[in-house]
Amino acid sequence: MPVLLWVLFIVAILPMLLAMLGGYCRYKQFGKFDNHYPRAQQAHMTGLGARVLAAQHNAWESLILFSAMSLLAYASGLNLADFSYPAGLFLLSRLFHPLFYILDMDTYRSLVFLIGFFSAVYIGVKALLAF
Repeated sequence: MPVLLWVLFIVAILPMLLAMLGGYCRYKQFGKFDNHYPRAQQAHMTGLGARVLAAQHNAWESLILFSAMSLLAYASGLNLADFSYPAGLFLLSRLFHPLFYILDMDTYRSLVFLIGFFSAVYIGVKALLAF
């Protein structure tokens, strides 16, 4: 299977892993889960829990972008192996992004966000130029 599709698979799972970590943080902060109004409870999270929740939201957003760029790459008819390096760079950036978010390292978080964003855009532009 091409690296691009492996990366898509991994970044599709990442938000769910962050949701599990966020659930642990929510339980630790409040002592219980409010399954009747979970979003309201999440809105009151602070510190580590709030940062994990924000990282999860950003992971969903980046998944949308990477999914669209992967679809363009597939539709372009180009060899998907040609996208291995930018896809790998995207994956690395997306693995470091939540880590830097959780550790409250905003400058590094922003840097890896930009690396991931431009890696995904590169894939899309390369694919579009092939049409």
